[in-house]
Amino acid sequence: MGIGAESMAECDVAIIGAGPAGIQAGIHAVRRGMNVIILGYPGRSALQKGHIENYACVEGVVPGDRLVRVGIEQVRRFGAELWETDAVTISISDGGFRIVTEEKKDILAKTIILATGSARRKLGVPGEMEYEGKGVSYCADCDAGFYRKKKVIVVGNGSAAASGALHLAHFASEVSLIADKPEFSEGVKGELGTANVKLFVEKKVKEIKGDRLVNGVRLDDGSELPADGVFIEIGAKGVLELTVELGMALDDNGHIAVDRRMATNVPGMFAAGDVTGPPLQMAKAVGEGCVAGISAAEHVKSGGKPDGAKEKRY
Repeated sequence: MGIGAESMAECDVAIIGAGPAGIQAGIHAVRRGMNVIILGYPGRSALQKGHIENYACVEGVVPGDRLVRVGIEQVRRFGAELWETDAVTISISDGGFRIVTEEKKDILAKTIILATGSARRKLGVPGEMEYEGKGVSYCADCDAGFYRKKKVIVVGNGSAAASGALHLAHFASEVSLIADKPEFSEGVKGELGTANVKLFVEKKVKEIKGDRLVNGVRLDDGSELPADGVFIEIGAKGVLELTVELGMALDDNGHIAVDRRMATNVPGMFAAGDVTGPPLQMAKAVGEGCVAGISAAEHVKSGGKPDGAKEKRY
């Protein structure tokens, strides 16, 4: 399909996001006769530096980058285009949606699937980027199984950190929770104590240390804590800046609200994967991507056109 500098590309389904949800959505949409453009950088997928061992019918531990590579090859083979670029703006246009990319190229799509994942908030300390995927994780639900009978540290102040620590307590031999400004209720503190989670309050991680793999952290008071893994649970960035002008409905936790068809309250726009909320698991992302791809294709075939945001209950 391609696009020249002065032209506008047109497609039936534009998918924003090149991770598991976007790839699966693309596969199902293409196989239902849709012209599909996928926007995104596969190398930025949260799966890229992960490992998968809890996915049905996949044996052993599989590197995430291999799964991403195979998925991209697969969806391209079926006929989808991949544009390694980001969407900068989305607006409702005659006959569909207008997407402007970071290179100022335009796409007119009959329907859109948002599958951008959630950009995990970083601590911004030395060692964090170096050891990502080598002991640094942003998803306790995803990676807890890799730390059976090992020492782990969770960093965060709110419910995500407490939930992650409690989940890890079922696997790790020792769990420490570091919170510089804790926002835990007395009930949550009691749960953490019952689970033998060591709580360090008003402490900050200043450095993540390691030797090929993570082996501990340095705190702001100069002390060090040994650990085999560091889980950073301080929230995630959403796609608000991309969708705010469309009037897209969010749930109480700031995730995109969808129905069982993965449809948002904006007619012709669907969402799948981490953007719709936890659990942040590949199995959920792929399943929702499947539904979103089918739903988007059905929307196009039915001749549905977006006519502005309408309030719905989801």
